[in-house]
Amino acid sequence: MPAPPTLSARRDTTDGARGRYSHISTDAFSDDFYHTPARRGPRWAAVLTAAPAGLYKASTARFGRRRGPALLGVACVLLVLAALAVHGRFLSARRTWPFVGAASTVVFERRHLRRIWEWEIASGHYPSTRAIPTEIGFTSAVSNPAVPSSPAFKYPTVSDGGVVTYTVGTGANRIYPEVRPREFGHPPRPIPGSVADLDIILENCDFSTGKYTRDCHELLRLGAGLDNSVRLRREDIDYLRYIYVLDGEGDHITPRSENASALLDPPPPSKRASDNWEHDLPLPPHSQYNPSNRQSSPCPEDDPRIFHMFWAGPFTDKPYMAMMAFLYTQNLGLHLEDTATENNVCRPQLWLWVSRQPAETTGGESAEESLHEELRNNAWAAPFLHPRFKDIIKFQLWNTAEQLDGVDELRDDWRSMSDKLLSTVKADAKKQVGSNVALDGKSNETHATYNKLPVVLSDLVRFVLCHRYGGVYLDVDMLFLRDWEELWGWSGAFSYRWSHEDRYNTAVLRLRRGSALGTFLLRTALRNGLDFHPTTVSRYLKESHMERLLFRVPDALFDPAWLNTDHRKPHPWSSVEYLQRDRPPQPFFTDFDNFFNTPPEMSAMPAVIGFDGFFRGAFLYHYHNEWWKPFDTARFWPDLGPRFADAEKMGRAAIAGKPTSFPVGIVQKDKRDLDWATVLKRTFEAYIRGERPNMYGEWIRW
Repeated sequence: MPAPPTLSARRDTTDGARGRYSHISTDAFSDDFYHTPARRGPRWAAVLTAAPAGLYKASTARFGRRRGPALLGVACVLLVLAALAVHGRFLSARRTWPFVGAASTVVFERRHLRRIWEWEIASGHYPSTRAIPTEIGFTSAVSNPAVPSSPAFKYPTVSDGGVVTYTVGTGANRIYPEVRPREFGHPPRPIPGSVADLDIILENCDFSTGKYTRDCHELLRLGAGLDNSVRLRREDIDYLRYIYVLDGEGDHITPRSENASALLDPPPPSKRASDNWEHDLPLPPHSQYNPSNRQSSPCPEDDPRIFHMFWAGPFTDKPYMAMMAFLYTQNLGLHLEDTATENNVCRPQLWLWVSRQPAETTGGESAEESLHEELRNNAWAAPFLHPRFKDIIKFQLWNTAEQLDGVDELRDDWRSMSDKLLSTVKADAKKQVGSNVALDGKSNETHATYNKLPVVLSDLVRFVLCHRYGGVYLDVDMLFLRDWEELWGWSGAFSYRWSHEDRYNTAVLRLRRGSALGTFLLRTALRNGLDFHPTTVSRYLKESHMERLLFRVPDALFDPAWLNTDHRKPHPWSSVEYLQRDRPPQPFFTDFDNFFNTPPEMSAMPAVIGFDGFFRGAFLYHYHNEWWKPFDTARFWPDLGPRFADAEKMGRAAIAGKPTSFPVGIVQKDKRDLDWATVLKRTFEAYIRGERPNMYGEWIRW
């Protein structure tokens, strides 16, 4: 009797019987289709789908068929508004509550604002050809000695009571020469008295109109002859000329600047409460415009060439590098034996204001002597006390009470506001001032431990110094990259743009001494709690229609890496948008740390192209704080040669026994690849040692 087939044999027989249709599922022909529930989406989708119906039923059951849906609709609207409010306050770029208008910062009536504009224009502080805001309400054109005449220009027709937005140019003609290097390898010094036309620069460098930092730097290089005779452009590049010199005496009466349609009644600026309203505007007689072609001496008394910087805490390699870059780039006459008789240009000065306590009220000779004793015993400060630098670098002791009492606009009122000024950082009073530099470039500081008192104070310091003494304020974390002669020639005030945002960054601030604009800024800030933060200052200027008096320079000139290191995200659901990384400038930084720790894939470049290839054309480089990162880890001392051996000895002793961790290259005790920060430091130091000329081919003489 044959054995019954096994289970596997029966399965094979069954599969064989199904034949070639065995791979087709028969589930679709079964009765289960009619008895099992249809497939549904995910559980959360079902809940969301059922939620509106459930809420509707609950509302009608609770409040009735009329009131229930109405209350449900109101609740939905409130929920949407709450979401918008949270987004506006915490996620949007403005960081403000929507639907709640911020209090106006305006403290001057329109007649006072018009007087400020008149004063600045008559003083020659408005060399721009941009239109005056219609809200200022000029009914007749103002003579402008800083703008050239243009006989071919015709007056626009203005009806009675109309608003004029142009000025009448009465100044000398502008000649835009071609600037070429005098020899291969080094650019020429700027022409004494030459001027950078910021209108042309804005036209070619404005981020908001789609201009790239890379293209802006080419304009700045070629127009100033900074291409070192390596000119590769073969086309006509006359349009790149942005530097001019004045010719003739002017005194013509013909309008020059652009005009707008007349408005019969421009709206006045919105007012603050009456108790904060400025009822008077005391202004001195407008200053006499003194262009370079009329000056009897290279340095005009009413426009001193002073670079102000402010420093609190221990003296480190950060102010050291700012002053080294100053010596390397500016026209100081250090290549001449007798600067007083041989130099026919105005030598700028750098004043480093040193703060030892946030609210100093005492001073005198003892405080000054104590400061200089500290500087003599500091390796990073001592070299600048050398007699060769005594007329160009000065250390000043900051005294808050003395400085604010020396400003007419603040003298009688600032003490009543001082507590409010420092109220947000009172808890920082006992914290350490300044940051220590670590050889490993790492810091244990956090937002909670960092002392923000000097930061708040420095926001005020820059406006006080520029208004009282004149000149330009710069943050210490900035390095000079070229001569500032052409920017000194621009007779107006300026600051620069905050990355891609529509506001100012006052890390660079140029104000004329005792100007009406300075009075406006100081009094407006005083009435707004002595708030000098750049964002708030931007509001002062915008709401009072003063923005064009403080020219907002494109950040490509002073902060060339900012756009590439920044990004924007218009909405929480949108992707991050990086800026200009498709055509970045040279070098290409995606983070400010790249300056101190250059990525390996780019680390061959600094030592090969050096200073000449570092944002060539820009006037400054801003590395944005990074206080704790050393410029030169392997040689963390002033490496200035035998003349400054004592400073080197102090620097070496300060780091004795501190370990360094970096890959050693072909040179013993040196990094394998030199970072950009190290290359710039060693370039400046080689100039002081007499081993190389400065960027303009000049050798220092002792």
